[in-house]
Amino acid sequence: MLRESEARDRSTFIELLASPEVHTYLGGPRPRDELEREMPGVPERRPGNFVVDLNGAMIGLILLRRATEHRRPAAVGKADLGYLFLPRAWGFGYAAEACAAALDWFDGVLPGEPVMLTTQTANVGSMRLAAKLGFTEVERFQAWDAEQWLGLRSPATPSA
Repeated sequence: MLRESEARDRSTFIELLASPEVHTYLGGPRPRDELEREMPGVPERRPGNFVVDLNGAMIGLILLRRATEHRRPAAVGKADLGYLFLPRAWGFGYAAEACAAALDWFDGVLPGEPVMLTTQTANVGSMRLAAKLGFTEVERFQAWDAEQWLGLRSPATPSA
């Protein structure tokens, strides 16, 4: 289930952002003590941000945001899909299901808008997920000391 964040999710947000496993391909985790000080009571509550809830508990986060700044000109101004899942939720298809639901929501709110996704090519799971969600390669580039992959998901065709 996708839902807005709530105060009860704060500790899971901190766990996600402080996890070395989650941030293997994202430049490394943030210090837990810093997150404890800075995290608001109800984190990341804005349109396009979804908590992924499994049986009443947060297992991940989906972010759909307009890329006002990006290292690649092809992505600027387009929606950008991001996701983080707790390691214990990996490998069960939750990311694919949740991202597909978020993209369906996006298509309903902004029909005809393309969506971009960036991941490291070394992140095999994320590369498989991008393909499963219908993203196709736009370009590869070097950033953060690694090869990055930029993909585009063409807009869904509006129903007549």
